[in-house]
Amino acid sequence: MTITAPQGFRAAGVKAGIKASGNPDLALVVNDGPLKAGAAVFTSNRVAAAPVHWSRQVVSDGRVDAVVLNSGGANACTGPQGFQNTHATAEKVADVLGISASDVVVCSTGLIGEHLPMDKILPGVEAAAAGLSEDGGSAAATAIMTTDSVAKEAVFTGTDAEGKTFTVGGIAKGAGMLAPGLATMLVVLTTDAQVPAEELDVVLRDATRVTFDRTDSDGCMSTNDTVVLLASGASDAIPSAEQLGAGVTQVCAELARKLIGDAEGASHDIAIRTFNAASERDAEVVGRSVARSNLFKTAIFGKDPNWGRVLSSVGTTDAVFEPDQLNVSMNGIQICRNGGIGDDRGLVDLESREVLVEIDLQAGDAEATIWTNDLTHDYVHENSAYSS
Repeated sequence: MTITAPQGFRAAGVKAGIKASGNPDLALVVNDGPLKAGAAVFTSNRVAAAPVHWSRQVVSDGRVDAVVLNSGGANACTGPQGFQNTHATAEKVADVLGISASDVVVCSTGLIGEHLPMDKILPGVEAAAAGLSEDGGSAAATAIMTTDSVAKEAVFTGTDAEGKTFTVGGIAKGAGMLAPGLATMLVVLTTDAQVPAEELDVVLRDATRVTFDRTDSDGCMSTNDTVVLLASGASDAIPSAEQLGAGVTQVCAELARKLIGDAEGASHDIAIRTFNAASERDAEVVGRSVARSNLFKTAIFGKDPNWGRVLSSVGTTDAVFEPDQLNVSMNGIQICRNGGIGDDRGLVDLESREVLVEIDLQAGDAEATIWTNDLTHDYVHENSAYSS
């Protein structure tokens, strides 16, 4: 089940010929309504791609009829021609669907600094429109992959106060350049709940704040990050903001974990839980500092529970704590106690893919978890050869 699990949506994924591999590379998601509400969050990278600039304008009025996504080219740092190509893509979608280009979100992913092959993009849009289906969500998820090894999908089903069922679906792509800044990677979310655009925006921002914004694979923020949420209202369910928010957050969390699980070259998925912090912000800052430590990440790759690398990263932050009160556990073994030596680090088992690092600041009652992965030889190899 995927983004077409909610009622009122069709999708397609096709081979437009953008990728040299010949793999699927263009996706189209359409909201058939009756409601056409939409909201989105984007990268905060000041070097933003042309489709990000275009799509910010599209969602400003709270209406989105369709999302078109291509892989194989980011259309970033491409100047006026790049924006014109984004506009032309939206116009093509509008033409084949009989809608307005101003209601078409455009997303691109791939290599920065090259123009899109519009002679392939535009026919690809026609092919995608012809192939739209209520079962096309998985094909769309496959078509947006770049260095991803697997397609990423998630679904949630809930009920409103009257017992009416609503569904939230989602697809995502991303395996590298995963670092937060309002959102991360490309994500399309759908729901058949009846909810106004203003509420969608609040729900989406709340969900991304505790999921995608806490997914930090390599500390590198993309120029193209987009997360868009569409509502069709086709289920007649009217969930509360809390009910819808729970569903959207669950789908985002599941997709975020799948992104970390597919991170380029990774051999460990790492959850860094910081607790007993003076504030949620402190907990997040501490967790992110550790997640971005190459020394820590390579230690985990080497299956070395080197807690000194954790403490040294914690010490670079402005979070409230006393150095002689810090506790650190890895996979349930407290190897650092009160800022010093704890249990025998040899007791820590890092053979499994899942790693839980817990940092106790002993400074309050707030907590936050950051998800990251280890740094491996394969990551270096893949990214050293990405454009060649």
